[in-house]
Amino acid sequence: MAAVGVLVSGAVHLKLYVDWAHENDKVGPAFLLNAIAGLVIAILLLTWQHWVPPLLSVGFGLATLVAFLTAATVGLFGVSEGWSGWAVWTALISEVVAVVAGGVVLAQRAGRSGSSSPTGTATSTVFPAGGSGQAHAGS
Repeated sequence: MAAVGVLVSGAVHLKLYVDWAHENDKVGPAFLLNAIAGLVIAILLLTWQHWVPPLLSVGFGLATLVAFLTAATVGLFGVSEGWSGWAVWTALISEVVAVVAGGVVLAQRAGRSGSSSPTGTATSTVFPAGGSGQAHAGS
């Protein structure tokens, strides 16, 4: 679900880049970078079972939401955004999905990080004080 969130947000920003943002020398490159990052993070989420991709998803979603909220309230590099239109709501929802789903995946992977068995249950060996863990004859 996190991959869908970042990919949809990236696609919306690519569409907006093509439509108008390419004309703005500050916001345009940011929209293009957002589109590329969305694709790359989505691929990483689907192919790399590590804590980094979901962390990128959360960061991507939060950074994009902060930029939108800034544009919607005080303006950002000459762009003032409103709360209307399909692109605004699609991007907003997809970025919330990226943050929430990325956070869930991150928490799940963090919970499994101590696991060394394929079933996902943590395994450990406890040795008595001073013990080496080696079996002794007759024990």
